[in-house]
Amino acid sequence: MTITAYAPASIGNLSLGYDVLGAAIEPIDGAVLGDVVEINRAEQFSLTIAGPFAHKLPADENANIVTHCYEHFIEAMVKYGQPTHPVALTLQKNLPIGSGLGSSASSIVAALHALNVYFEHPFTKNELLHMMGELEGQISGSVHYDNVAPCYLGGITLMTGQKAPLTVSLPAINSWYWVVCYSGITVSTAQARDILPASVPLSTGLTFGRQLGVFVHALHTQDETLAGVVMNDVIAEPYRKALLPGFDEARSYCIDAGALAFGISGSGPTVFAVCQKLQQARDMAAWLDKNYIQNSDGFSHVCRIPAKGVK
Repeated sequence: MTITAYAPASIGNLSLGYDVLGAAIEPIDGAVLGDVVEINRAEQFSLTIAGPFAHKLPADENANIVTHCYEHFIEAMVKYGQPTHPVALTLQKNLPIGSGLGSSASSIVAALHALNVYFEHPFTKNELLHMMGELEGQISGSVHYDNVAPCYLGGITLMTGQKAPLTVSLPAINSWYWVVCYSGITVSTAQARDILPASVPLSTGLTFGRQLGVFVHALHTQDETLAGVVMNDVIAEPYRKALLPGFDEARSYCIDAGALAFGISGSGPTVFAVCQKLQQARDMAAWLDKNYIQNSDGFSHVCRIPAKGVK
């Protein structure tokens, strides 16, 4: 039996929801923007890596996060008395590393979902999410779910801070187009966290809480204008934008061109713009292609938020 899992890219934080909001994204033109993991039975474990960004990963399979996913999953299976056997995994690495598009989350979600399906669903969605967060923490230095949750479940997810349920789903505004542009440079999550202050002023905390509450309300009432107005990052963007060449110019252009919101996707360097019209989104993507991308690894896509995550 062969199982193949595709896990989409994601936008962590959505500007106003540092570490508590995330959204899956999917290009409207059908382009593949997410990692793929294939699993087959084998006599011994192996990992094969392919894809446009395979050369950016460690050559040693034991250093790859997909291998760690396999080891973590099998340990859990043994702990609960479930039968196991070796498998051969193939990772199609389609997302750039350190891009702010949930690259590690995509590999983790695809791998653990494929393993769970292959071994006939021994773990619930909530149990798998816990595993995914733990594996993500190995890379970023802290357990967080704002990429793995939307990548796994789809849509927009809000982290609860509880053991169960870990997340709740929020209604997306389906008419929105999300322009994402990866500049081609690398920003590690750990580096982007280190640049942040250890604490923020009370006024900033109050603004953060107010914006998040208003945004959740606006999604439930489908108030596009109100949702766009509060998508302003008061926690991370003021510091992280220093890591992103051309960020202020890109923001100014997109807002002047009619974007409802503009921000950093996760830790960056990918940026996103929220648009109400398709042509507007395509024009912004074209401008970002010419003015924000730094090298040949960069790209941009016009996306929607898919209701389904991993497939």
